[in-house]
Amino acid sequence: MMSSGYTSIDNQKVSGGGGSVPAVPDPGHVTVKFAESNLQTFPPSETQGKISDSFSKPASGSNSSEEQQPSGWLRTFTVAAYKPYFDVDTSDVLERIKDSLFPFKGSFNEKTSSNPDLYGPFWICTTLIFVAAAIGTFVTYVAHKVQKKEWDYDINMVTWSAGLFYGYSMVVPLGLYIILKYFSAPSGLVQLWCLYGYSLFVFIPASCLSIIPYEIVRWAVVGVAGFMSATFVALNLRAHITSAGERWFLIVAGIFLLQLGLAVVLKMYLFTVTV
Repeated sequence: MMSSGYTSIDNQKVSGGGGSVPAVPDPGHVTVKFAESNLQTFPPSETQGKISDSFSKPASGSNSSEEQQPSGWLRTFTVAAYKPYFDVDTSDVLERIKDSLFPFKGSFNEKTSSNPDLYGPFWICTTLIFVAAAIGTFVTYVAHKVQKKEWDYDINMVTWSAGLFYGYSMVVPLGLYIILKYFSAPSGLVQLWCLYGYSLFVFIPASCLSIIPYEIVRWAVVGVAGFMSATFVALNLRAHITSAGERWFLIVAGIFLLQLGLAVVLKMYLFTVTV
């Protein structure tokens, strides 16, 4: 009797909670907003990129004691200031490298105007440094072994090539930025760094082809690479250069001479065999 009583009470409790369980309201789909960024100044005034920072904003109930990000020139010393310049993926970098190998298109600036990056230029320069140093060392090693002479590894090839390519990709665009601004034809500084960084990619396969043990072939390879690099930069800056007035020819000549000079220095120092 006791057990049946408890059973009836339990059944009443179960049946007493009759009715369907209220449904949880559907929050709906979360949408990601894509916003184009115009990264033409350095350092950037605000964090921008391919994807907006709508999810990076703290919730209304978050801790108010969280540190605020510095503003103004203090942002230069923060990681967040440089984050937009690395907001690219593999497909973006490969597409821009492909454009640099077809210099006569002249559409690189148009494609990268809303999102120029420094990720590709950094790794291109870094790869070029080690490839050029490795190939140059291999060329001199083979030449010494063929003539049966003693060979010593020169660590200065790495440090010298690092100073050459890092310095060139930073200083030359900065100088061109000042010149274009002086002639009232300004171009974004980050855009110039991006353009010049990708223009150096052609020297990577050129360095690999310098293994061929014929001086005339090495000179031809380096000359073609220098011409392609110079043409790539000049054609993508033609809109800014032609608007600089009558002295646009001097700017074009300077671009070509500097790029060809880089190719000659690369050949003379790294790929010239001295035994």
